[in-house]
Parts: sequence; C-alpha cells; structure tokens
Amino acid sequence: MRIAYLHSGSIPSVYANGVHVMRMCDAFTDAGHEVVLHALAGTAPAEDLHAYYGTRNRFEVRTLPQLGPPEAGLWDRALRVRAELCRRGVPDLLYGRDRYALLACSDLAPLVYETHLLWDEPSIQGVERQLLRRPNLRRVVFVSQALADDYRAAVPELAALPDAELVTAHDCADPVAADGPVAQLPGREQAVRIGYVGHLYPGRGTDVILALADRLPEAEFHLVGGTASDRAHWQALARQPNVHFHGHLPPAELAPYYRAFDIVLAPYQRRAYCAGGVGEISRWVSPMKLFEYMSYGKAVIASDLPVLREVLQDGVNCLLCPPDSVDGWAQAVKRLAGDPALRGALGERAGRQLAERHTWRARADLVLPGPLAAAGPGRR
Repeated sequence: MRIAYLHSGSIPSVYANGVHVMRMCDAFTDAGHEVVLHALAGTAPAEDLHAYYGTRNRFEVRTLPQLGPPEAGLWDRALRVRAELCRRGVPDLLYGRDRYALLACSDLAPLVYETHLLWDEPSIQGVERQLLRRPNLRRVVFVSQALADDYRAAVPELAALPDAELVTAHDCADPVAADGPVAQLPGREQAVRIGYVGHLYPGRGTDVILALADRLPEAEFHLVGGTASDRAHWQALARQPNVHFHGHLPPAELAPYYRAFDIVLAPYQRRAYCAGGVGEISRWVSPMKLFEYMSYGKAVIASDLPVLREVLQDGVNCLLCPPDSVDGWAQAVKRLAGDPALRGALGERAGRQLAERHTWRARADLVLPGPLAAAGPGRR
C-alpha cells in the first residue's frame, strides 16, 4: 500500500515528534508499505536524515516550508501538499498528525488521524472537528487511553464513529541488543550512574533531578538532551560536581548512553509542557524515552501519574514516586543503588513487556485500518 504520512513538524529536528514520525514511517516500511513523509524543512543540521534518526529503511521524505502568518501559512502549505500529492500520484492512504493537510486532502484517499493532545484553541478545534466529520476518515489514533477518554467526553463528533475505529496506541521502542558500545561518561567510574534522556522543558522534572544530586552526592547524574537555551538555563542553576549535561544528540547516537546508565529517571510533573510551553500534556503523555528505557532493560524510576500507570506497574517493571517528592525519589534511587538484583529484575521485566507489547512494528499494524493494512504495496 502507498502511504502518505502528513506531518506538521520539521524533519530533521531536535524534537520528539520528529523521532516518533520517523519511527512510524520506518515501521510502515518494514510492514511492506511504500511510504512518503511530507514534513516541514529541517531545523537541525543533518547531511543524511536517515542516518541522523537511525532508520532501517530509506523511505522518501519531501519537505515544504510554511509561508506567511500562522493560520494562513498552515492552510497555504496544506494546499501545496495537496497539489503535490495530485501531481505525483494519489496514495492509497493518508496518515498523520497534520490536521490542516489531512483536511485539505481528505477527498483524495482514506485517512487516519493521529493525535497526542486535546487542544483548547478554537481555531484548531474547528479544523479538527471538520476533519472528524469527513466521510473518508477511517480511524482516529490516540497516544494514551486517558487521551481517548477525554476526547470522547469533549468531542461530540466521535460519537458518530464506531468504537472499532478509535484506537489507543502508546508510543513504542524497538528491542535492542544488550551488548554494544558504551559511552565513556565523565565523573567517578565506580559511582552509580543515574541517567535522564529527553527535553528540559517545564514540568519534565529537571529541578527534581538537580535536587536529587544535592541529596545524593555519591551518585553521578547525566542529562542527555535539551535545546541549547534550555540546557544553558539549567546548567547555570546546577553547581553540583556530580551533574553532567550532555546536550542534544542525534537519535542514532543515544544507544551508548542508555547502555552506560545503571538507573534511569522519568520525573514528569503534574503539569508538563511541549516545546515553547505550548500544550499541557501531563494528563495524556506517552513518553518515548520511557519505552526506550524499557527496551534497554534499564531499572526505571518514574512519576506516579495515572497515564503512566497505563504501562507501568510499581515494583513490577519500575518504581513509581510522587512526582514532586524529592524525598520519595531519593529513597527510590538509594533502594535501587543498593540492590543490583532488584535493578536487574525490574529491567528484565520492562524489557520483556516492551518486546511483547510496545514495538513500533506492532504499532504500525495496530493503527492501520484492517482491510488497508492487509493490502500489498500499491493496492487498496
């Protein structure tokens, strides 16, 4: 089947949505589909974007800039995406998170809309509700069950869709080999290495990590990721010698860091935001870094939030802590630091769950409508 993935973000970029989209296109290609990704031009330097993301397949990526003021620019770009699809050959399926382009192209082919956030902006709500009324809409994909439930309560247009067409599909990761290169980290070699991978936006728990470093001078804390400005902000506040900021790395270069960590942290707070403080996501978040932690069989300490309990179980595949309780986080780190067997057991169960339920390949099959998912390349 020929799939056009319509993405409103830039490729390549430093943002998690770009990783998600590239992983999904890679998985669709693994499943035998012919994929073309339509995105904004990249905001991160990369001579080879497939090498930057570490994809297995070299599917086509076509970029178009967004011109003009925000609302007009979104519609202008959506119409140019439509013109390009018509010129190059209409695909068998439209898939994506770009509600403007999906709506502009919705009469061309069946479509699947994926959403990670329930927006409260009237202009976005209006576009989305038009999209949900389109006769070619085959499926709506939610990144967490909490998000699916809130959509059902807030968006009346969903009532006209059969439950079978509303799908919850958490984020994922790919299973990885336990052996491989290990990053040479700064700090004391014999100290327990505590890792965090991800952005440093408000609500991601960077302040909790710095407070932990104060409480636990015997451990070394490593933060991988963040924009240059966010990293500079937190580095100015972090005066502890056991805190190390590694900055943003291409997704393809993260594996040695994951392997180097003894314990990994996911300290989401009760209010967490996307880039630029846009979109409060703590109620619905399905963080890719959590699944990547699991894929490496790492001992995870995570915030005890209802949405994370959709995947995590305290004492089974992780330890859960109250999001803002530094005492609770410190106790959990000390417990795991002093019990290698518990670290190994939690990591092993997390890795097994990832391999059984949360791979990108399994997600690709889950999100595609049944008859279309079974179609071979170039057929409906």
